[in-house]
Amino acid sequence: PGHIALHRPGHADVPLERDADGYGRVEIPGVRPGDRYGFRLDGRDARPDPASRWQPDGVHGLSAVVDPHPFVWHDAGAAAPALAELVLYELHVGTFTPEGTFDAAIAKLDGLRDLGVNAVEPLPIAQFPGSRNWGYDGVHPYAVQNSYGGPDAFRRFVDASHARGLAVVLDVVYNHFGPEGNYLSEFGPYFTDRYLTPWGAALNVDGEHADDVRRFFLENALMWLRDFHVDGLRLDAVHAIVDGSAYPFLAELADVVHADARALGRAGYLIAESNRNDPRVIRPRAHGGWGHDAQWSDDFHHALHTALTGERNGYYQDFGRLEHLAMAYGRGFVYAGERSAFHKRRHGASPAGVRGEQLVISTQTHDQIGNRMRGDRLSALVGFAELKLAAAALLCAPCTPMLFMGEEHGERAPFAFFTSHDDGELIEAVRRGRAYEFASFAWQGEVPDPQAEDTFRAALLTPPERWSEEQQCLRRLYARLIALRRELPALRDRTLDPSLVEVREDAKVVAVTRPGQPNALLLLAFGGDAERPLPTGRWRVILDTADREWDGPHTRAAGEASDHVTVHGRSALLLERAG
Repeated sequence: PGHIALHRPGHADVPLERDADGYGRVEIPGVRPGDRYGFRLDGRDARPDPASRWQPDGVHGLSAVVDPHPFVWHDAGAAAPALAELVLYELHVGTFTPEGTFDAAIAKLDGLRDLGVNAVEPLPIAQFPGSRNWGYDGVHPYAVQNSYGGPDAFRRFVDASHARGLAVVLDVVYNHFGPEGNYLSEFGPYFTDRYLTPWGAALNVDGEHADDVRRFFLENALMWLRDFHVDGLRLDAVHAIVDGSAYPFLAELADVVHADARALGRAGYLIAESNRNDPRVIRPRAHGGWGHDAQWSDDFHHALHTALTGERNGYYQDFGRLEHLAMAYGRGFVYAGERSAFHKRRHGASPAGVRGEQLVISTQTHDQIGNRMRGDRLSALVGFAELKLAAAALLCAPCTPMLFMGEEHGERAPFAFFTSHDDGELIEAVRRGRAYEFASFAWQGEVPDPQAEDTFRAALLTPPERWSEEQQCLRRLYARLIALRRELPALRDRTLDPSLVEVREDAKVVAVTRPGQPNALLLLAFGGDAERPLPTGRWRVILDTADREWDGPHTRAAGEASDHVTVHGRSALLLERAG
């Protein structure tokens, strides 16, 4: 802009002075926390601060001054778990509790600690339009959503999490901005027309003035570590950050975040969401990679989901055989350069050298549930036996597991996409876009209206006092599996090795050997009951999801040891070598 002035209601506008780099600056005495302000560009309407720390009146309102220092932290000495020990719990603040706030969520942290998870991962909390949103339509990356309680409420949540031994990994969006309340382009060349994302204009991280654009996001990442004490960041859809520079933004981000985390004594995890099966994301910087700590691997989800449900539409067409699940266990990626029918080309690259903890896997996520037509969870698609089988498949895997809120008790409330936009044309565009998105899945029925409050309300978690006996049993199973993951030496091993996984297509069984002292053997049965010979030696049953202890139909003798075993249909059996 040619002229920029600081605007405060009831005061005369104050022009900003330009420095050599083009930034406008001004110092004003007597400003107090809560005072509203904005920027007037070339005499036009005042806009909120692009780096606003607080938007109490929403995305279109003026920004509020925040004093970040008065908050008193109590987490000195809090240490986040090592990457290899993480059990993540993804949650949406707005539907995690009836109140939909950080302060209300604090009351549920004891339950998460008792479950055994050690890291909570809130969906994006940057200010978005209205009060109902997944968070990926945010337009103020520095401001904590007002309807969640604002910045101090988030600090209280992080402080309370650390008091219970829970790390906090925050979901951030550095690949696009939401469409409503997005004034960033008026302040500078933050966007480029050379690329597009599925959600609109791409951010300019490799064109003219890209250094300043990158700085905007680098400083945002550092703010979460420094001012809010988060332990790491989950980066949304990094494949949508198009960058042809010699020093990619995502590599610079890793360098900056890890250096700052070391100085602060924090973990500084960087977990990238990528749909490309590209090991460069997590390859060390010294070996030409971007140096992130971990990345999502959706292949595990797709392989397990098709084995449980038989669905083969959309991207599920690339899966459907038990060997796919075996590959997910053995090497992490199912598609590592093979041709993909869905992508209509080769997909992925070899993950050789990747360790299990570098791949985050799941049976359910906000995407995999919410991007179904009705937002139906796995509990709406399969029976209780299959839910138990899925839990064991996830928590006994060598990769880093992530639960989606409510999964641990078989939550039945759908989690459909929801918004609360003000723009009528945008509302209709979102409705049309959702309907188009489901075309390749051939789902039947009516798409829940994203704008309707009922769609949002339907996603609220069921309170524990209303859980059925099956749901309570499932939660006990999750807690036991998480405990075993930490207690058994074999389940603590994070080695990916295809030679340790065997598929018996005739019996519909995947057998996974986990090295350790002693070894463990996981049998995942997707067919009927089958007699299964075991590797040489005698094996003792550690856990059987078909046992009556887990509301199953069978009973095994305590500590039963044998060199052969009957694997019950649609169940998981965990054994330990007895000698």
